[in-house]
Amino acid sequence: MSLPVLPRRAAYITLNTPQRRNALSLAELHSLRDQLIKANTSPTTGRTLLLPPFKPDLLSRLELAHSNFTSNLSDEYSWLVSARAFAQERQGLPSVLVLAAHEPVFCSGHDLRELRTLPAAQVSETFRLCAEVMSLIRRSPSLVVGRISGPAIAAGCQLALTTDLPIAHADGTRFRLPGAALGLPCSSPVTAVSRRLGNGRAFWMLATAEDVSAKELGDVVRVVHSGEGSEGWVQALDREVVGTVERLASMSPQQSAMGKWAFWTQASLTGADGIEVEGSWGDGYQDAAEWAGRVMALHAKSEDAREGMDAFLEKRAAVWCGFGERK
Repeated sequence: MSLPVLPRRAAYITLNTPQRRNALSLAELHSLRDQLIKANTSPTTGRTLLLPPFKPDLLSRLELAHSNFTSNLSDEYSWLVSARAFAQERQGLPSVLVLAAHEPVFCSGHDLRELRTLPAAQVSETFRLCAEVMSLIRRSPSLVVGRISGPAIAAGCQLALTTDLPIAHADGTRFRLPGAALGLPCSSPVTAVSRRLGNGRAFWMLATAEDVSAKELGDVVRVVHSGEGSEGWVQALDREVVGTVERLASMSPQQSAMGKWAFWTQASLTGADGIEVEGSWGDGYQDAAEWAGRVMALHAKSEDAREGMDAFLEKRAAVWCGFGERK
């Protein structure tokens, strides 16, 4: 079944081997990596533009990059702190990506037949490459929507839950970490599952190899139910995906990217490590709130923030940098 047409400024990243249950073979992992890099590489400069590492101390560098901003983009991440520079550097690149697969299985995880026959060096390469793909999704300035259209198993579960905004159908979509039953615990996939679902549920899935239905995850995954009348579940899923993409694509791409970096960075401030603030609260909230206050100041200095506030006060639609001519 063909995938629906996406709005402007959006593009697909696809799993292309439904006959093999979209297993993550070496070839499929290379394909995903190449697609993600292409979607984030400037067609004019050839420069790959990814979010900075999610380290709180890098905020000082971004603040300095903005204060010393020049047209030659001397700092590696200058493009991230200016909406105008962002639009210039990422001209022609999508602001939203949709990770999708052809049914009936979203992704069955690693290709066990291939994995069983690979030499040790290529086994290591398989898992290294898988980690790189997950990192590219997380560090993509383009928000990544997951169109989860069937079972997501092992590394396929990791792939689905690594996306920024996973959307799954209630019927037929299940998440599973079956490795323990095979003598190969899903220690890598559970890194994404624990961060999305919490340690308790994730460890249960890891230890028992029991699956979880999309219906049970409605608090962390957007769950779609079958449409009314003649609309089938695929159509209902696609309608939700396209609607979400349209909404995301209408936002400021630069501010969305900066917000993504800030969100995942502040999430690491737990109070046990990271930035130390005198009198900080035990769960790290004070550290995170004070750090994010600096991010808000950086947000507010962006051309798109000024445009958004002006548009709100003037009761008109905002025109973000790169979206057209401002009046």
